[in-house]
Amino acid sequence: MEKIATTFVTPAVVPKDPDANATDLLVDRVKATPDRPLFAVPDASVPSGWRDITARAFLDQVTALAKGFVAAGIEPGDRIGLMCKTRYEWTLIDFAAWFAGAILVPVYETSSPSQVQWNLSDSEADAVILETAEHFSRFDEVHPELPRIDKVWQIDLGDLEKLAAQGVDVPDAEIERRRSIANEDDIATLIYTSGSTGKPKGCVLTHANFVELSRNAYVALRDVFDDPDGASTLLFITTAHVFARFISVINVHAGVRTGHQADTKQLLPALGSFKPTFLLAVPRVFEKVYNSAEQKAEGGGKGKIFRAAADFAVEYSKAGEKGDITFGMKVKFALYNKLVYSKLRAAMGGRVKYAVSGSAPLGPRLGHFFHSLGIVILEGYGLTETTAPASVNLSTKSKIGTVGPALPGVGIRIAEDGEIEVSGINIFKEYWKNPEATAEAFDDGWFRTGDIGSFDEDGFLTITGRKKEIIVTAGGKNVSPAALEDPIRSNPVVGQVVVVGDQKPFISALITLDPEMLPTWLANNGEDASLSLEQAASNPAVLGEIQRAIDAANARVSRAESIRKFVVLTTEFTEASGHLTPKMSIKRHVIMKDFADTVENLYAGSPNTQGHSILH
Repeated sequence: MEKIATTFVTPAVVPKDPDANATDLLVDRVKATPDRPLFAVPDASVPSGWRDITARAFLDQVTALAKGFVAAGIEPGDRIGLMCKTRYEWTLIDFAAWFAGAILVPVYETSSPSQVQWNLSDSEADAVILETAEHFSRFDEVHPELPRIDKVWQIDLGDLEKLAAQGVDVPDAEIERRRSIANEDDIATLIYTSGSTGKPKGCVLTHANFVELSRNAYVALRDVFDDPDGASTLLFITTAHVFARFISVINVHAGVRTGHQADTKQLLPALGSFKPTFLLAVPRVFEKVYNSAEQKAEGGGKGKIFRAAADFAVEYSKAGEKGDITFGMKVKFALYNKLVYSKLRAAMGGRVKYAVSGSAPLGPRLGHFFHSLGIVILEGYGLTETTAPASVNLSTKSKIGTVGPALPGVGIRIAEDGEIEVSGINIFKEYWKNPEATAEAFDDGWFRTGDIGSFDEDGFLTITGRKKEIIVTAGGKNVSPAALEDPIRSNPVVGQVVVVGDQKPFISALITLDPEMLPTWLANNGEDASLSLEQAASNPAVLGEIQRAIDAANARVSRAESIRKFVVLTTEFTEASGHLTPKMSIKRHVIMKDFADTVENLYAGSPNTQGHSILH
């Protein structure tokens, strides 16, 4: 049998431009299509509910705000903190900072005062922009510890408009001079890691990271960004994260019309009015869309039809991959399309053709399900240190269950211990003021991702887990938690799952319930919909449902890797509790520390049998 290569390098398809910086992406876009809508903002006076902002108008606003920064004393190289939810002003500020020669330091809008203090002090920020009074109060609590910051602006107080008014006398030539200072090697932004494995580190991303990756990824994903009816997307994941930040920048380069809706509870109405052609989301969002649709069908007495349609959607997609779709399957598909699929498509605006998924593995079942809806989920892979994408499935080259091939300009290899290493145009420069961590992060010029994976014969990458999260049982069995956690978490009643068992006789799991989906599920299953999390954690029907989800996950692994016991917690894992990162990944080390007694109780007496318990 031929050995599969462990290194795949995709050559860049766009010549490198050492003198370019991120501002050139906007300037070039305005030259190409000045009147094309580049953004849309909510506006009740417009029939669609969205008012367009052209490329030229956006550049005018960027320039005006950049002049305001100059007038306020911002100097080239100054760092500006930004704490703001996903909205139009985020990208406006981003480009205005670049045009003024400054560097943005994003702060998650959900950050605690101590996290705000760390990001702004470690980055040596000179100014900060906050969105709301509540953000200001969190910042104000630690402001005395941040003596460098003498400029504080608040968006909701109209400070951006005041800045623009303040800068009217700054000459255009000064903005042109400042925006031209940075070249490919200069810092574009400092993005702090989520801190899921310790103190957040500042990732220095350069202008070349954004420019070269945008230009090359655009060519690779041209079908997504060049929709014949006009490509558009509605961003709802936080722009402070590198994933949405990079998409915001490449959208400017590609001329994609971008809207924003930070409140996920308003997501479906916003999708209905905005009608995007592609979405950007983490797997949890796709799970929620599917689970909500399933529970809604169940509540309307159509649960059986929905589940049959969902099962068939997966079967149909798999048959399509092999070219085995029969006439009978086409007839059946047409029926389910009328009853189920078309309604789901309409709920998402009716125009979505692609969905880019990242940050965690998406189960193959969901990938096939959405594929049959006519939505190609392009699962990708990357980290803050890789400026978001390192690999992604392409519209012309896609395999469900993988995170695709390396993007142009990117190399990916698998080390001897299975760790994924990346090199190329997307790799960050260094960790800010942390040479030791920087040196440790590289292996002969290749960035060590900390993730474990493998290639197939075509160079499609599959992620199997985190290197530091591999569990080794007392019997010496290596277990990847993600292989069990991801399928269980897709169940509607499950919020989060943490698989445990390091140096223990068998594998167990900590499970939390999903407070949003739980009432609907309880009502649909003849239970009291008003049960609290504590009451639901001991409800036999809920426990039975979780056991079914665990049984299904166990069927995918060997007995030595299977979950034998689980505990349903009566609390949630949230970002506020310190157990989730802003992108909703679990902070495993924090959970293991906070629930150490719970884990030990699971193994008290170590009966090597399957079962459950309920602990507070």
